[in-house]
Amino acid sequence: MKSSKQPLPTWQSFTVELLLYAVLVVAYFFFVLHYLGGWFKELFDHHRTLFAVMALVVMIGQTVGLEIVCGFLIWLVRQRKK
Repeated sequence: MKSSKQPLPTWQSFTVELLLYAVLVVAYFFFVLHYLGGWFKELFDHHRTLFAVMALVVMIGQTVGLEIVCGFLIWLVRQRKK
């Protein structure tokens, strides 16, 4: 009896995730550079401790956000294969 949930082959899943991460990271980089670049520069110049904390918060937020978005997109791909 076949399972209704077919996993993607390992290499295919890896390639899809890698491409998604690459596109999302580049888009995120330009978003942060455009909208938060000046604010981060001010923090770096005048409040180094706050800059360090906010940089960590942004990195953690990016990690969680990318994982959620990629997980959702891979779920969509698997739904289409049914």
